[in-house]
Amino acid sequence: MERRADPTRSALIVIDMINTYDHKDAELLVPSVEPVVPVLADLLERARGADAPVIYVNDNFGLWRSHHGELLDTALTRPHAHLIEPIRPDSQSLFVLKARHSAFFETPLSYLLSSLGVGHVVLTGQVTEQCVLYSALDAHIRHLGVTVPKDAVASIHPHLASAALEMMERNMGARITTAKETEFTPRAA
Repeated sequence: MERRADPTRSALIVIDMINTYDHKDAELLVPSVEPVVPVLADLLERARGADAPVIYVNDNFGLWRSHHGELLDTALTRPHAHLIEPIRPDSQSLFVLKARHSAFFETPLSYLLSSLGVGHVVLTGQVTEQCVLYSALDAHIRHLGVTVPKDAVASIHPHLASAALEMMERNMGARITTAKETEFTPRAA
């Protein structure tokens, strides 16, 4: 039996942060990712401390035979491993592979959130004006509450990221905040 979604139960969603950074636009993305990593590391620690589900949703980079461990191992051997190490999944983290921009598009994320009784998602990661934006829209149409800590998301084009954050707030009712202002309600015993 599926649990009923609790609007106060949040999951921390980490989008596309397990990354080799050997793709188009990486040179524009990396400078935006660098200040996000310590903010996200702190947010991960706080979410885990509150027993909130932590779910990494990551591109598979077209490697259909891969799994999350292989993606992580590969990313940790690349020149930008310092961007992954502080935010790497722990043994309790959940992992969903995606093939397109949205964390929800043809993935089991909706079912997973429902089975965990989650009614609210905190979206972090990259890219604000692409995958974070489309994931926020898909969360909104699934009647999930959405928070986006603006200092825990990275962008390729800052002006588009600002517009995306405004769209998420105005059109999707997302709460745009900072990581320090983001709270996780501890699970009731």
